[in-house]
Amino acid sequence: MAFSRIAFMASTASAATEALRVLTARYGQVPLERADVVVALGGDGFMLQTLHETQALALPVYGMNCGTIGFLMNTYAPGDLPARLAAAEEAVIHPLRMQALDVEGARHEALAINEVSLLRAGPQAAKLRVSVDGRVRMEELVCDGALVATPAGSTAYNYSAHGPILPIGADVLALTAMAAFRPRRWRGALIPSTSVVRFDVLEAEKRPVMADADSRGSVRGVASVEVRSEPGVRHRILFDPGHGLEERLINEQFV
Repeated sequence: MAFSRIAFMASTASAATEALRVLTARYGQVPLERADVVVALGGDGFMLQTLHETQALALPVYGMNCGTIGFLMNTYAPGDLPARLAAAEEAVIHPLRMQALDVEGARHEALAINEVSLLRAGPQAAKLRVSVDGRVRMEELVCDGALVATPAGSTAYNYSAHGPILPIGADVLALTAMAAFRPRRWRGALIPSTSVVRFDVLEAEKRPVMADADSRGSVRGVASVEVRSEPGVRHRILFDPGHGLEERLINEQFV
């Protein structure tokens, strides 16, 4: 597909701002509302930010790595960008929807492309009750935290917490514990992507917990959190041929 109207977005990193200067001088700059593709300049964190910010526009996003981490990004090169965009392969991913209830009764919602995480917010370990589709699967998980990750996010926080890498087309989510104390050897579970995961925070006042969706809009003092896939939201990510998300997920397991 040929893309003639490009909107460039850049992080505040010096390498990204310089790339923005070079690319806009060569290819011009189009406002988001008139663009047919977005080129994001930065690292994975900025790519997530761009996807969230352009979500309502349903535009494909092509990332170029100008940061320290670039799992969702393509190699930066200023030449032949229209040809690279035309040849790019598209991956469609769906985010998670987090619905959190805090101890004061307020409700909070957010979308997460990578993961929804719960983290202890005090000196003591968190105590969580874990339910899947209304059925309690674990009466008490004592841990530093837990998360639900999408396949696209399985190589991020989830992988650092020793969770599994998921193929991009897999209809599953990763449920992973962080520093589980009881059950001591429990490392998590794979659940269908259609599942609704619920965490109830036990002893919420004594053992406070915060919830987070892609490190955006943290909610402190949560009493319960529900997480589900949101198929109605589509994020379109472009990759150079042979370097798509599926290949990157496979390759990551052999590094």
